[in-house]
Amino acid sequence: MLETTDRATQPVTTQPTACSGPLLQLEFQPEAPTGPVAIRCLRHWQELALRGIPAFCSACSARRDWLLINEGRTVWIQCRCGNQWAEPEITRADFEALINTPDQVLYPSLNDAIAAQGFDGTLAGSYLL
Repeated sequence: MLETTDRATQPVTTQPTACSGPLLQLEFQPEAPTGPVAIRCLRHWQELALRGIPAFCSACSARRDWLLINEGRTVWIQCRCGNQWAEPEITRADFEALINTPDQVLYPSLNDAIAAQGFDGTLAGSYLL
């Protein structure tokens, strides 16, 4: 025989409450993306010399202040004007050697990261230091 009961269920919360301590909140902070599907960005202020030839943007002729984007084995270069290209001369190992900042900012998507750092074309023609 089937038994039916009407029990009030409480929703289970996984987020820490306001009274939890800072050590308990560390459990709920997002972790940095890792693995082959992780997309990471790095701001590179100086000029890039690829095999001794300085890299420049084909759209606006900029020579510094790049956003390097690592997706799998490919490293992309993005200019402030919004121009983006894959650069086969920069390997993932080169990217790993450049990215040594412990304070990383996590964005919901790549487009949000590009817009937040001003590489979506809104700051075209400017160098920020």
